[in-house]
Amino acid sequence: MKDLKNKVVVVTGAGSGIGRALAKSLAIRGCRLALSDVNEEGLAETVAAIKGSDVRAYRLDVGDKDAIYAHAAEVVKDFGQVNVIINNAGVALSATVREMSDADFEWIMDIDFWGVAHGTRAFLPHLIASGDGHVVNISSVFGLIGVPTQSAYNAAKFAVRGFTESLRQEMKMEKQPVAVSCVHPGGIRTNIANSARMSRLESAADLRKGFDKIAMTTPEKAAETIVKGILKNESRILVGPDAWGIDAINRLLGSAYQPLVERFSRNRLLI
Repeated sequence: MKDLKNKVVVVTGAGSGIGRALAKSLAIRGCRLALSDVNEEGLAETVAAIKGSDVRAYRLDVGDKDAIYAHAAEVVKDFGQVNVIINNAGVALSATVREMSDADFEWIMDIDFWGVAHGTRAFLPHLIASGDGHVVNISSVFGLIGVPTQSAYNAAKFAVRGFTESLRQEMKMEKQPVAVSCVHPGGIRTNIANSARMSRLESAADLRKGFDKIAMTTPEKAAETIVKGILKNESRILVGPDAWGIDAINRLLGSAYQPLVERFSRNRLLI
């Protein structure tokens, strides 16, 4: 896919953060956009910020499998085809394995993993039919390394990575006209920390303060990196200097990275 002009692009979680920035960047490139979010107010703000493009907004809870498949059918009906699906919607959870409730564990997996898996599977036949498709799944640097208090988030993001890398190989082996990219953002200045669930004695303000210290990349910069990665058909798209650093450390040290993460976590009083 060398040019995105007039391509039909689906973006979940488009009501804020990376999703909103992606919508703006894609609109500038002449894409036709199907934008969704569970937050209708935020989604409306995104649509209002986009000028002169073919844009439609849909309320969607990616934790609802049936809703995702219905959404795929509706988008194809509205636009006639789909070229790109960007499974971006996600949430966060800060809790140790011992503290975490089953309900919270299921909540984050339903959205961060199953939302991606069902979104991919629902749109894949339409991407193949388009003759020029692309699946873009948002993982995280936490899909590259494990971090204390992030076991559930790690589980979801590692699962997204494995699922996406396997799909890319399948599409190539089957000679299907669908490219596949897995995105690993580092710290991005979004509101995800504000909406995170916590089961430990930690305030939202403290979590946000700590997150702001390590958030190195703006959503706009992240979006540009992702779009360029799509156009280059990159299998792994690293977003931000911290993502490149973490990937390098992981490749260099293997499992020996873990003592470094433990030390950093203790210094930040995460556990």
